[in-house]
Amino acid sequence: MPDQYEVLRKVFGYTDFRGDQEQIIRQVVDGGDAVVLMPTGGGKSLCYQVPALVREGCAIVVSPLIALMADQVGALRQLGVSAAYLNSTQLPEERAEVERAFLSGQLDLLYVAPERLSQPATRQLLGRGTIALIAIDEAHCVSQWGHDFRPDYLALGELAELWPQVPRIALTATATERTHTEITERLHLENARHFVASFDRPNISYRIEPKDRVQQQLLEFIRAEGFAGDTALTGIVYALSRNSVEKIAQFLCANGIDAMPYHAGLDAQVRERTLRRFLREDGVVVVATIAFGMGIDKPDVRFVAHVDLPKSVEGYYQETGRAGRDGLPSVAWMAYGLADVVQQRRLIDMSDGDQAHRMAQGRLLDAMLALCETATCRRVQLLRYFGQEIEPCGNCDTCLNPPATWDGTVASQKVLSTVWRLDREWNGQRYGAGHLIDILLGRSNQRIEQFGHDRLSTYGIGTELDANAWKGVIRQLIAQGLLAPHGDYGVLTLTEASAAVLGGRQTVILREEAKRVRSRSSSGAKRTATELSGEDGALFEALRRWRAAVAKEADAPAYTVFANKTLEALAQVRPGSLDELLTVSGIGQAKADKYGEAVLAVIADFDAA
Repeated sequence: MPDQYEVLRKVFGYTDFRGDQEQIIRQVVDGGDAVVLMPTGGGKSLCYQVPALVREGCAIVVSPLIALMADQVGALRQLGVSAAYLNSTQLPEERAEVERAFLSGQLDLLYVAPERLSQPATRQLLGRGTIALIAIDEAHCVSQWGHDFRPDYLALGELAELWPQVPRIALTATATERTHTEITERLHLENARHFVASFDRPNISYRIEPKDRVQQQLLEFIRAEGFAGDTALTGIVYALSRNSVEKIAQFLCANGIDAMPYHAGLDAQVRERTLRRFLREDGVVVVATIAFGMGIDKPDVRFVAHVDLPKSVEGYYQETGRAGRDGLPSVAWMAYGLADVVQQRRLIDMSDGDQAHRMAQGRLLDAMLALCETATCRRVQLLRYFGQEIEPCGNCDTCLNPPATWDGTVASQKVLSTVWRLDREWNGQRYGAGHLIDILLGRSNQRIEQFGHDRLSTYGIGTELDANAWKGVIRQLIAQGLLAPHGDYGVLTLTEASAAVLGGRQTVILREEAKRVRSRSSSGAKRTATELSGEDGALFEALRRWRAAVAKEADAPAYTVFANKTLEALAQVRPGSLDELLTVSGIGQAKADKYGEAVLAVIADFDAA
């Protein structure tokens, strides 16, 4: 059998491992178990793909998304790797052919969903073959404290008893210490080596702004960053509801953005067409619920936008991590507002879980609010959530345009006093933020006159701020735990911590609403698919057009032919022979044999022009 270094060079076209890859691969090749926490784009797949080609037998890869298995297998076959999948999309004769290939030892990797792996027939099949290793991808799905719990993952712990001599590797791009512990316990990986890489994605610029006409804000962001027009690039927009997904996709299309909706309520064929276009074409924006994106190996997503507040920092990190897997500058943008906080609190209160579960969900939301409202570096706050410390990044909105803070104690007391007086002096009446702001601004409307709220001592005492500023104050009071939404209608109530502020024993520091800023990487300029310029940039585009034609003919995603980074290296190195071609990062023997002559012809034609 070849060793891992030979596989890396000849199959994948790389000369060196990155980060912990070498140690992880050695651990699995030697028959040991591993738990791997590594950011999206950090090279997790190589950690089981390389050992699969070194060890005897076939690697079993547990993947949660059936829709992506064909592309994952197709990408490996482009490399000359014998890979297949078993899932419900196949005809009986197709599954039978895969089973025969597995039993005869012809497969290097076999992808299965956790649901199928739980079936007795599948386990009997695997027991008749030789298993090289078992890789459990998206392992955070096993954790009930994580952001994407999948009950079918719980049965994967039984694999340790079924095949005790087979090494297992569990991989995820996001996990807090609690989730990490639960992965270890539920999958019976107590004796595994643990590898925790840095979660920092320095190429992603994080930006969060107050929500105000969010559809227009989203459109302005896409246009200002150069993601539209002649150089339209790929992006994902996340919304909480199916209705929002549909409306935002329609709005973007009406304004010249090639946008498509994706959610569970759409016909399966429509979802499949959308996914295929997203994977195979440039300039496509998918507007989706959070179910979209897990497991997608598309490296050139240039932005991820959220128009609703995510439920947790883990979910936010996982979703934003789908941008910039190729290491090029990308943006994670979000607009969030007071209504988002109220909605998320209401969903927690209405959840089916017990009190402990609701409290846990509340803590997750509190951490997300802290990230949104921080006046310091967002990347520092984000990584601290995962137990990692870094210096301020200089590439997020709070670093590029540090928000001013102000002593909001008096303003906070005005809000809290209004809530207290409505509850105590007006027979337990409770209201939402809009009505509180009307009282503070001294507005006259039917509801205020009907209930006599113009007689409150706090009526009209808040005219030093406008309505938007008061929304910011209330939003931050909720984020700091000094106010709490209650019930189905988003009414606000005091918390135990409110008393210290009302009594003057606690100061409240608030951040001013940040101005919208552009990322340092774009500075408002048109983005392109590469940072190359001049002749190198022109050759890159010629290679990209060739790649698009090849991918279209093969009905495969373009990045499975060559990644953008490989095209960049080709444009800079300009190899003149097959031997020189093999020195370019990302080109192994199989791709050199398949595409080498055509690539050399593109380069030669460009140089001759």
